[in-house]
Amino acid sequence: MARPARVRLTRRLLDQAQDELAAADVRMAAVIEQVGPCTMLPRREGTHFGHLVRNIVYQQLSGGAAATIHGRFAERLGGDPHAPHPEQVLALDEASMRACGLSSAKARAIRDLAQHVVEGRLPIESLDTLDDQAVIDALVPVRGIGPWTAQMFLMFRLGRPDVLPVLDLGVRKGAQRIYRTRALPDAARLEKIARNWRPWASVASWYCWRVLDIDDAGGW
Repeated sequence: MARPARVRLTRRLLDQAQDELAAADVRMAAVIEQVGPCTMLPRREGTHFGHLVRNIVYQQLSGGAAATIHGRFAERLGGDPHAPHPEQVLALDEASMRACGLSSAKARAIRDLAQHVVEGRLPIESLDTLDDQAVIDALVPVRGIGPWTAQMFLMFRLGRPDVLPVLDLGVRKGAQRIYRTRALPDAARLEKIARNWRPWASVASWYCWRVLDIDDAGGW
């Protein structure tokens, strides 16, 4: 059963997703029973711009280090860490951003994001109204935002229910464990596995991540 492209996950829809995934796939049903209820509700604090800035800061860093840098950067901007303004970012030079702990690449990426918003090339305020692929197409021209980051934005900011991050290592490892595949599934193989996940691929992907935290998850 298809879902509208712009549905946002709620607690009711998460419960429905769990029930339908369990009914469609016995292996996923075992994971859901073991892991428990999905808690992947979208993060709604702040702004889309602030969420994307945070995503760029956190890329390839441990949570503690990223939080420290993000906090310094928000303090330098002098505003809400969840809702910085693009104009505030563009008022800083790269050296000031580097002084917060940002790499040159991340400083340039955040400035490019701000420039896209200010110039109207990225319709940041209307991303909620776009379908999944249109959101990805709008985000990937920004420096430092690739398909994976765009998919994470769809899942964890917009709460889209049917996103399948086929290149995510955690999802691939989780699927390998759940379905006992000899090799780590590539994108094509994961697409085939995920046929039973539709239209709840985001929720199934979340369970793939969580199953890796279970010591005795093998053997299903």
